[in-house]
Amino acid sequence: MSDPLDRIAAALERLAPPSPANADPLAHPAYVWRDGALVAARAFAPLPLAMLHGVDAQKTALTDNLRRLAAGHAAQDTLLWGARGTGKSALVKAAAGAVQGEGGALALVEVPGDRLATLPALFDTIAAVPRAFAIFLDDLGFDAAGDARGLRSLLEGGAEARPANARLIVTSNRRHLVTRDIREQDSAINPRDSVDDQLALADRFGLSLGFHVVDQDGYCAIVRGYADRYGLPFDAADAIQWATRRGSRSGRVAWQYVVELAGREGIALT
Repeated sequence: MSDPLDRIAAALERLAPPSPANADPLAHPAYVWRDGALVAARAFAPLPLAMLHGVDAQKTALTDNLRRLAAGHAAQDTLLWGARGTGKSALVKAAAGAVQGEGGALALVEVPGDRLATLPALFDTIAAVPRAFAIFLDDLGFDAAGDARGLRSLLEGGAEARPANARLIVTSNRRHLVTRDIREQDSAINPRDSVDDQLALADRFGLSLGFHVVDQDGYCAIVRGYADRYGLPFDAADAIQWATRRGSRSGRVAWQYVVELAGREGIALT
C-alpha cells in the first residue's frame, strides 16, 4: 500500500496539473499567452500593409514604433482606439508582420483581456530572451477606473513594469479605455479627481492612434483593394447596398462583403 501522503500528492497533481511547456520564444512569429505559457499561434497570416486603406498615418506610426522595438531602440506603448471594425486589430498584426518581413527580431504575443493579472509572469518568461515582443491586448475596456490600476502600474511606475524588450499594444473602442460615468463624477468629493483617474490610464501610452468611421468613398476603396487582390469583380453599387443592409461602413463590413463576393464566385480566400 502506498504512503497516504503519496496518494494525496498524486491527487493534487491531477486536480492542478503543471503548466504546459513554453513554445520556443525565438522560433515563431506570433504566440498566444495561454494557461501561463507561450503557445505558438496557428497560421499567423497578417494582411499586407498595402491592403489596409484609409489609415496611412496610423500605419506609418505603428510600424515605425515596432521597428524601433525590434531594433532594441526606445519604443512606445501604443493605444489604438476608435470605432468598431475600422482596422485596429488588423493593423497591429499587419505591422508586426511587416517588421518581421524586413528581418526584424520581433514577435507578437496576444494576451486575453481577462488575463491581465498574469502579465508579470509573461514578462518573467520573455525578459531574458534576445528578441523584442509586442504584447497585444485586443478590444480592452474597463467599467471602472479602479479596474485599470493594475495595468497602469505595469505601464509605468510599478514594481513589476514590463521589461525593456516588451511593449504593450492595446486596441479599444474607448479613447480613454474606462467608461466615463457621470454619476461617479457627481458623487465624488472632487469630480476632477474622478476624471483624472479615468484619463490616467490612456495617458500612460506614449503613442495614441485614433480610428474613425469611413465615408462611402473610403469604404468603396477598401472593397476595391480586396477585390483587386483576390481577382474578384467590383461593383460599387452592390458593395454600397451590402453596407446599407448592414447599417455600417467599415473595414470589417468591407471584408465581410468580399467574403460574400468570393463565395458567389466559388473562390476560396487565403
